[in-house]
This record gives sequence, structure tokens and C-alpha cells, in this order.
Amino acid sequence: MPWAYYVFQGTEPDCRNDAATCDPVKQDAKTPGLWNPLLYFDTVKQDGEQGNIKPLSGFYDAARNGTLPAVSWVAPTDKVSEHGPAKISTGQAYVAGLVNAVMSGPDWDSTAIFLSWDDWGGFYDHETPPVVDNNGYGLRVPGLVISPYAKKGYIDHQVLSHDAYFKFIEDDFLGGERIDPATDGRPDPRPDVRENNPQLGDLAKSFDFNQAPLPPLILPNATTY
Repeated sequence: MPWAYYVFQGTEPDCRNDAATCDPVKQDAKTPGLWNPLLYFDTVKQDGEQGNIKPLSGFYDAARNGTLPAVSWVAPTDKVSEHGPAKISTGQAYVAGLVNAVMSGPDWDSTAIFLSWDDWGGFYDHETPPVVDNNGYGLRVPGLVISPYAKKGYIDHQVLSHDAYFKFIEDDFLGGERIDPATDGRPDPRPDVRENNPQLGDLAKSFDFNQAPLPPLILPNATTY
């Protein structure tokens, strides 16, 4: 399955070790770090896939030309991350630019964009996370589905986690095949195959593939880097 991980060059959005403040830490496609972890992965090295980790600058042309890989990840830099002291509006304009580029390309009619946050900047979540395994789930975070086949106005009430993104990708491109550390010859510390947890919902329910595909909605005030 073709994939790419696009990294915005600049500084890391978060401090390490849960520190509240820290000196800026360099971030780019060639430097392993908090938001570019794949360069640390033995699997990426052993499979010769370091070249799949790319600078963000190549994302926009690939999106407009229809040459994005089947699965593409995009990681922000500090100034567009919506982490303080960066402005939320700057991050929103950046994300709008990414989505506009995809909507402007020839692959929009077969695209699903998952916009995901890693934390939440409001009051602490009052809901107790469900117990699923030794790792469990954390506090709830926002997530949006953007696609010509997304259900309009749909709010998904399933129990979901970031594992659901992997589940969707594996179901769509790998016929439901899972990475199982007990059998794949590359052990990792996960307590189980998280995508198979019975409490985990299915993001496919956010789509209606029988509906007429929605046209692109190009947003103004977007920023392209």
C-alpha cells in the first residue's frame, strides 16, 4: 500500500516529557522527533521506506496533481499546531489550505480526509474513558470526516479512538489484515491488536457510498505553505 508522511519543517508543537514550556526543538522530514517518529521505527528502516517521510512542500502539488499516495499523513509545525501560544486561527487557515488542495485535485471523488486532534484545549473531560485493555483510552478529542461520501450533518456516537483510523485503512486497503505482534515476527509492546477490540467502532459508518458525491467546497482565507 503506497503511503507518505508529510512533515512541516520548523519546530515541534509540543514539549517533551510533558513539560509546560521548553526551548524550540527542530523538526523536519529528515530528523526523528516527537512529531516525526517513523524515522525511529525499525520496520520503516528494514523495509527501506525512509523516503516515504517527506517535506510538507511536496504535499500541495501532489494533491492537486492526483499523485498523493493511497494513505497520506500530515504533521504540523508549532506555529500552525493550535498549541499555545500559536493562534487557533493560524492553524485553521493551514488546515483549510491542505483540504482545499485535495479538493482541487482529480482524486477528490475517491477521498476521505480525517482531521484529528491529539488533545483538547477546553475543560477536562467529565466522561470516564472506557476500559479496553491495559493501555485503555484517554480523554475525548475532536475528529472530523471530510469526504464527498461523508454523511451530511452526521454525529458519530460510537466509541472510537485513534485506532479506528488504522482499522479503516486496513479494512479499505488491506482486506482487514492486522499487524499482530504475536505473529508478524516484529514484536511490539502493545497488549493486543487494538483494531480488533470489540468496543472500537467502525468509521465506515460515517459514510454513505450510495449518495451522490458532494462537490468540493473551497474555503476562503486558507493558507498554503
